[in-house]
Amino acid sequence: MNDTSRLRADRLRLGYKGTTISDQLSVDIPDGKFTVIIGPNACGKSTLLRALARLLTPESGTVLLDGKPIGSYPAKQVARQIGLLPQTSTAPDGIRVADLVARGRYPHQTLLRQWSKADEEAVTSAMAATGVTELSARMVDELSGGQRQRVWIAMVLAQDTPLILLDEPTTYLDIAYQIQLLDLCRSLNRNSGRTVVAVLHDLNHAFRYADHLIAMRDGRVVASGAPADIVTAELVDEVFSLRCRIVDDPETGTPLVIPLAENAAELL
Repeated sequence: MNDTSRLRADRLRLGYKGTTISDQLSVDIPDGKFTVIIGPNACGKSTLLRALARLLTPESGTVLLDGKPIGSYPAKQVARQIGLLPQTSTAPDGIRVADLVARGRYPHQTLLRQWSKADEEAVTSAMAATGVTELSARMVDELSGGQRQRVWIAMVLAQDTPLILLDEPTTYLDIAYQIQLLDLCRSLNRNSGRTVVAVLHDLNHAFRYADHLIAMRDGRVVASGAPADIVTAELVDEVFSLRCRIVDDPETGTPLVIPLAENAAELL
């Protein structure tokens, strides 16, 4: 374990309704890096993210924030440090885009500190960064799936936390918006020093954008490290049961997955 990581999990047992998803699961989230978690469906990626955000209490083990159990902090204090975009989000009926994004500022408000100029600036900046400014007066339930996803991301950005956790943030987004969003995440990481953790399904997106990769299968970490150091055809086959070639991305030099034609042939 890296004792300098602000956020880490130590020997977690995680599950739902008596079913164990992960056991003895330990991960470090490197500070100031863009970490991407990959793995097949139902391997425990989202469960791990929920535990890191204190939405799921481990059956055993500990999530540590700044060296202390995350459960020992008041909820608002955690919310000022960690912003989370869950896999599915439901907005209240009849709420405008600007009002939903403004809810990201709730952790920063107290009885003595209500809405401020800083709150207004954070909301305006978040909507501009996600391209939803022109939608600010629209009702959220009138928007397309991709538009709603960008509004939820804007709310997380408005929360203005040093750690951002995103569970499948590119869901519902067209390819152009997927790239714009991942570029935004990388910009937030590199320009403001925020630690970003995202669960992604697209392997080539994961390998292109991640500084640090966590590959999971069956509730355990199979490999972790920089994509250039750990990504091999053997790893992809072990994690996803996908035979492939790994080549250099001609744009970035990062690993690029080329599935073998025989994968499709075997399904015929």
